[in-house]
Amino acid sequence: MSVHPSRIRGALTLGRVLLLSQLREQRGRLAVTVLSIALGVALGAAVYLVNAAALNEFGLATKRLVGDADVVIRGPRDGFAERLYEELARDPAVRAASPVLELEVALPANRDTLKVLGLDPFVAATLQPALIGDVERRALDLFAPDAIVLSNQAAAGLNLRAGDRLTVIVGDGTRDLRVIDVLPEGTYTQALGIMDIASAQWLFGKIGRLNRIDLSLLPGVDADAYRRALNSRLPAGILAVAPQTERDRAATVTRAYRVNLNMLALVALWTGAFLVFSTQSLSALRRRRSFGLLRALGVTRGELELALLGEGALLGLAGSAAGILIALAAAAALLRLLNGDLGNAQQHVAGAALGAAPLSLLAFTLIGTTIAAAGAWFPARTAARQAPARALKGGDEAPAAVAGRGWIEGLALLLLGAVLARLPPIHGLPFFGYAAVGALLLGAVLLVPRLTVWVLHIAPRANRVVPDTALAQLRDNIALSTLSLASVIVSFSLMVAMAIMVYSFRISFEDWLGKVLPADLQLRAALGSDTAFWSPQDQQTATALPGVARVEFRRTRPLLLDPRRPPVTLIARGSSARQVNEELPLVQSFQGSMPDDAPPAWISEAVADLYNLAPGARIDLPLGEQVRHFTVAGIWRDYARAFGAVVITRPAYIAATRDQDANEGSVWLKPGSDPARVESQLRRALARRADSFEVLTSTALRERSLRIFDRAFAITYGIEAVAVIIGLMGVSFAASSTALARRAEFGMLRHVGMLRRQVVAMLASEGVLMSLLGVLYGLILGSALSLVLVYVVNRQSFNWSIDFAVPLWQLGVLSVTLIAAAALTAVWSGRSALTHDAVRAVREDW
Repeated sequence: MSVHPSRIRGALTLGRVLLLSQLREQRGRLAVTVLSIALGVALGAAVYLVNAAALNEFGLATKRLVGDADVVIRGPRDGFAERLYEELARDPAVRAASPVLELEVALPANRDTLKVLGLDPFVAATLQPALIGDVERRALDLFAPDAIVLSNQAAAGLNLRAGDRLTVIVGDGTRDLRVIDVLPEGTYTQALGIMDIASAQWLFGKIGRLNRIDLSLLPGVDADAYRRALNSRLPAGILAVAPQTERDRAATVTRAYRVNLNMLALVALWTGAFLVFSTQSLSALRRRRSFGLLRALGVTRGELELALLGEGALLGLAGSAAGILIALAAAAALLRLLNGDLGNAQQHVAGAALGAAPLSLLAFTLIGTTIAAAGAWFPARTAARQAPARALKGGDEAPAAVAGRGWIEGLALLLLGAVLARLPPIHGLPFFGYAAVGALLLGAVLLVPRLTVWVLHIAPRANRVVPDTALAQLRDNIALSTLSLASVIVSFSLMVAMAIMVYSFRISFEDWLGKVLPADLQLRAALGSDTAFWSPQDQQTATALPGVARVEFRRTRPLLLDPRRPPVTLIARGSSARQVNEELPLVQSFQGSMPDDAPPAWISEAVADLYNLAPGARIDLPLGEQVRHFTVAGIWRDYARAFGAVVITRPAYIAATRDQDANEGSVWLKPGSDPARVESQLRRALARRADSFEVLTSTALRERSLRIFDRAFAITYGIEAVAVIIGLMGVSFAASSTALARRAEFGMLRHVGMLRRQVVAMLASEGVLMSLLGVLYGLILGSALSLVLVYVVNRQSFNWSIDFAVPLWQLGVLSVTLIAAAALTAVWSGRSALTHDAVRAVREDW
């Protein structure tokens, strides 16, 4: 196609004329098209802006915690001997070394923990000036054994002020701290407490223990080389990492969730692109004679194609601009109301501000405009290449011409999609999986013309005027029928795919909860706490309570296996390997014999995928400042810990660490025991305060877990709802545009004797027939797409498997709604088109 300047000027003039005529005649339909693009862009941009604001806040917070350190020494959460700090502080390459005790402290009547840093205020002032600078004026007061400084966010969340008392849980008891100061609001935006390191060690029973050391190196020392050399001589379980690794961890933790959320948001935009395609195609068919006349009067093929392409791009630009404005308002509201949490609790952040992101917003504008232009490209190309003489004639294309268009490319894309679905992830993200979804969707759409011709050809006659006339009209208007069907299939198949994926996940989650919550009551200290636990004496007391048949206590703690990844969760449970095998929801088991020097360990699917382990493989765990060798005895399904969990028996854990404490438990009651009474007894026996830990029935915990699940998928449900709305818009638009394009036919049918109600009934029959075909095809295509989402995208994103399940009632409601909407909009559009006088309608075809 030529791009000579004169042709571009001609195309611009022509495009302006065509668009103005569209605005005069099809103002409502253009508004629907612009709105669909706006909704898609708004969803994608709003999700991006919220995620970016939350990540920026996490990054700033981590940077303040790490400060100016060149190397960060990380150890197990229970700590390592502080003599390592003494050795590193004397290292000639080290300018300053800051000892840190970083703990997640449990609070009474609070499910969340408070991060507390035990620091040497004078050394920390050198490495973390942005964090500790505001504490220097109270540095001497901080040396008091019960003194703590709170961040503004922590003080607000706990409703505390300077001078108030803060109660924390230590073991099975509590300790009171005195809030000596509150940091200014901008110093650190997350909940944090700061104590003198000696006071923290004494209070939390960590005397002589550290779990982090920040190092600042002398000028000229290569930090990377120093870190590599240091790792070769550090004790087991202690790692030297780059500060950037610490800063990137928040992004790593939520990366898969954020990417998938952005991809789901683009589903609505993808649906809108097909609505643009349908809009422009139907518009081109309606204006076919006008285009033929323009070509006959001297407008070149290139000018017409450029004009129509520009028309689609302008619609996309208008929709993208509106979408950006909606996204800015929605993102600001989400940050204010939900603190950046779009369903993933790990991304909950208070005080995050919406940052200026002009390049990103420009990118979303270009994406929306490009997708709209891509949707308009094929209709523009087809309209421009049609011969003027053929365009000026009435009627539609021959079925053979429509059926022979694009089916080979469609089959090739389906084959490509099947191949892409077999490829591995890239950096832990299922990019090939998403490409497979796109290839399958586009390939299936290209097969729609051939399918439509074939179905209409084999459809039997009913020997009744209205349905037989409807079938004949569909056969004679095959291009219109194909376009109407394509728009329905795209939106409906994506709805089906998302509905099946979410339903499959929920059913699998419910089954998993039933497997991992077999007891009557569940006990748990604050999740992720380093300070709350039950001693062996507490455990014996609980086991001996009246009404209690059996108690199984567990010890859970984070374990850092790779500094580039978030910690996995170590779970010590069960008295024997046989018991663990029976209680875990295993998906694979090791059938060989266990070596004597490597006891069994059971890893979750996430650990198996992330660390490339299989049953029978050896896994090394840093326990008790030594590397302990275990054999993978099985792989189990775990939906609670996205970055993996490793289970070993309690005897093996106690032998390696000498830690007999527990922080979780399951209680089986004797027949006839009252759960509420046993709960009260447990609270009195296990803690000095009744609100120091959680006691829930398994039923209540199951219900709470399902509520959290539904909240996590609330944004997915919202995106699915937007896709449904856009799909219904597409159905309505296709019906109304088809009716307007066929006004002459309706007039001729009235002339030959058909009653007005018969014409309306014919349109309703056409709508039901085509929507039924679209629903059936969409169900098949959506099921195929859901297989990719369930077995490829989900597994590669989150490293856990789910069982395939179909929500029959939900799909049934969606199908009936779509068919009814198609019939109603066809009737409404037909009535509107039939308001014109029959003679005037027929004259349009002369």
